[in-house]
Amino acid sequence: MASAQLELTRQQILAFRRRVGALDARLPVGPLSLRQAAWAGLQDSMPRAALLSIHARVAGTHPETLEHASLVQLWGPRYSVFVVAAEDRAIFSLGRLPDDAEKRALGEDLADRLHTLLDGSRMPFGEAGRALGVPPNRLRYAAPTGRVLLRWDGARQPEIWTVPAPEADPAAARLELARRYLHVFGPATPDAFAAWAGIPRRRGVAIFDALAGSLLPVRTPIGDAWLLAADQPEMRALPGPPVAARLLPSGDAYYLLQGADRALLVPDPTRRDLLWTSRVWPGAVLVDGEIAGIWRRSGAVVTVQPWQRLSRKARNAVEAEAASLPLPGIDGEISVRWER
Repeated sequence: MASAQLELTRQQILAFRRRVGALDARLPVGPLSLRQAAWAGLQDSMPRAALLSIHARVAGTHPETLEHASLVQLWGPRYSVFVVAAEDRAIFSLGRLPDDAEKRALGEDLADRLHTLLDGSRMPFGEAGRALGVPPNRLRYAAPTGRVLLRWDGARQPEIWTVPAPEADPAAARLELARRYLHVFGPATPDAFAAWAGIPRRRGVAIFDALAGSLLPVRTPIGDAWLLAADQPEMRALPGPPVAARLLPSGDAYYLLQGADRALLVPDPTRRDLLWTSRVWPGAVLVDGEIAGIWRRSGAVVTVQPWQRLSRKARNAVEAEAASLPLPGIDGEISVRWER
């Protein structure tokens, strides 16, 4: 990396990420806002996680928002379930096509066989795998072709179906995937991008090299990194007031981080262990621009474990966020149980 030209503070970086991630102020209702909320995709590996990520960013989110025609579900980065804008399907599928010809051929063969089997219908992916004589999870390798979509609500197996391949250049999709990552998670390194996307490190380095003319070297509290040059003005902008509270679901883009990037967001290692567990991650409680605790839900009860003493105003804001969660099938009002 060239000598860093811009030194950034932790406060600048986190304020930038909240602004571009629409976490300081909700976006208005509409497909443009849904696309912006899903700019780097919304992980949906936990039931309704993507719905709650949208709720944290877009006003008027309701239980049926994920059914909006502008959104699709697919196996995206790291073959996890993601919600993305339908017009961005190529970025999150073709952008991850393997370099290896044999692996590409495997994906195309699976997509071809699925297309023949389904013949325009939908089928639970376990049933489809058995019908093709392959382990169902192997069907995920067809996802980078862009020809497989799915619908999963957390209660049953995902239903899958095939669609025509996107009319896009995989190389261009690959570069755009990195731009999306840098805009939402930046500043960042090729290693961090590769880990997020689930691609080999060498390809992450090659992609950043291809983007070199549009990147700016920066120095952060955790080391040298790259920023999209177009994002420099926004990074330098004075931060506005952070939102009082947001409840971010498991795997939300704001903390879908690895390694040293986690230390930047949550400096205390003990608290990092509480948020990024070895099993299912809890949700993150965002208060006045900082991760201030974790939360989990069981039915209509949201259990919040704050990491420090919160003011009555902050507690009221957290309780208001919990009450507004757009969860289907909840009888009565959502209540908060505070836990130490």
